[in-house]
Amino acid sequence: MSYCLNPACPKPENLTHTELCQACGSKLLLRDRYRVVQSLGHGGFGATFLAKDESLPGSPHCVIKQLRPVASSPHVLQMARELFRREAKTLGKIGNHPQVPRLLDYFEANQEFYLIQEYISGSTLQQEVKHSGPFSEAGVKQFLSEVLPMLQYVHSQQVIHRDIKPANLIRRTQDKKLVLIDFGAVKDQVNPVRAGATEQTALTAYAIGTPGYAPPEQMAMRPVYASDIYALGVTCIYLLTGKAPKDMDYDPTTGEVLWREQVHISEHFAGVLEKMLEVSVRHRYQNAGEVLRALDLEPYLDSLAQSMVKPVRPSSRQPDVSPHNTPSGDLSGSLFPSSPSARMAAAIRARQAKSGTDSGGSPYSSGQRRTVAPKPISVTTIERGRGSSGGNGSHTSGTSSSSNSGGHPALMPKLRADELLNDYAKGKRDFTSRDLSLLNLSKVALTGANFHQSKLHKSNLQGANLFNADFGRASLNQAVLKNANLARAYLSHADLQGADLRGADLSYAYLSNANLRGANLCGADLTGAKISDEQLALARTNWATVHPSGKRGLW
Repeated sequence: MSYCLNPACPKPENLTHTELCQACGSKLLLRDRYRVVQSLGHGGFGATFLAKDESLPGSPHCVIKQLRPVASSPHVLQMARELFRREAKTLGKIGNHPQVPRLLDYFEANQEFYLIQEYISGSTLQQEVKHSGPFSEAGVKQFLSEVLPMLQYVHSQQVIHRDIKPANLIRRTQDKKLVLIDFGAVKDQVNPVRAGATEQTALTAYAIGTPGYAPPEQMAMRPVYASDIYALGVTCIYLLTGKAPKDMDYDPTTGEVLWREQVHISEHFAGVLEKMLEVSVRHRYQNAGEVLRALDLEPYLDSLAQSMVKPVRPSSRQPDVSPHNTPSGDLSGSLFPSSPSARMAAAIRARQAKSGTDSGGSPYSSGQRRTVAPKPISVTTIERGRGSSGGNGSHTSGTSSSSNSGGHPALMPKLRADELLNDYAKGKRDFTSRDLSLLNLSKVALTGANFHQSKLHKSNLQGANLFNADFGRASLNQAVLKNANLARAYLSHADLQGADLRGADLSYAYLSNANLRGANLCGADLTGAKISDEQLALARTNWATVHPSGKRGLW
């Protein structure tokens, strides 16, 4: 089909390869190269279309965004023109990121403004939830670990997206990566009522965003970087519940969305989301980096004090420790080392003991304070258990099991298989830091269970349904996971050395930095999985292995 771009056209659909619109006579080939084939959306601000670029071999698809000013006076057109140029410049700058659509062209024609952008083939997160249901906690953490670094980049270019929501995040078909779309150029409606305003007001002061996702300061036309953090938090609630903001209750006295009873997540993650969703921008995370740090420290906030209990004994080889190397200059009856790891641990404990909130990304809101009594601290490397900072999905080649050992908190008492299944049947899903090694859990259903940092050495999970389960930093070395359902499982930094994963469903699983040395992936389905070439090179694969691209065969 060839679609007419004339807003007043009574019948815009035309036959393919038609030169002029049969209804209104308008030229159908925009700028002698772009043929519109489908309308993607209309609004008071303009419209978006799917088109083909017939000037290039193969006529690749692209997206055309058409901005239509609401008035034709010279002053309003000039404001629209300036706004359009600024937005085009911004899109050209941020389009260098692989998860942001590239700006291909921009121009003005017949007092209308056009942006030509890269077309992203795939499904939006809104479509994913409607088709497959809500995400688990692990799935949302995986989502954040990919989107937050992307948002960091956008903000580093002095750009506020202003319309983050599930419909504006597409999982690209070819590599399953999330792509952030719709940076709002065509939504900046130039209102003639503001024609007498200053240039600064006329070009920036528009209440852009989707109601429910946009925070109060944005709807009041004062967006800041933290406004995107709020919208991202609302997106997380949608992914967890499948409910749009308009379908949820809110506190009429504060304006806060009442989401807490709708989800079943850990207290720590709830604290992170609450701080992302603070109505007051002052108390919200100020940037993506703070959220990343809060998520990255999750396994250690409660275990640092426990894992660093032995005081450092002074010796002739150790320098004297001054009060400047201790929190508030208080030695608390023991010597505190001056290593970066120890100082970080001490700072975390001091921050928790003080208030439970800070500007550096502590996840606890004022209503969820935790107090940790000062304890002696020994030289212990936090980094050994942390792995990559920020969970940004970067891969390290040849990840070894050392990244998964030594950083675990002390394991809780061992559970028998019948005890675990009984607890799960009663609704318990949290089995973090448990010793579950050598258990026979063949063919059991443990969907959505949390085994973060647990030990499952040589456990039998053959044929088990572990969909959406969290195995982050868990020890699964030599575990039997043959034919197990691990779709969308979170396996970041997990130790899978020597594990039997033959025929396992690992589609869309998050395996970033997992140790796969000697793991048997013959016949496993890794469609859309977050995994690097270096990791796969350490594992065993065969012709039946389905790789992240969806193709079958040897790597």
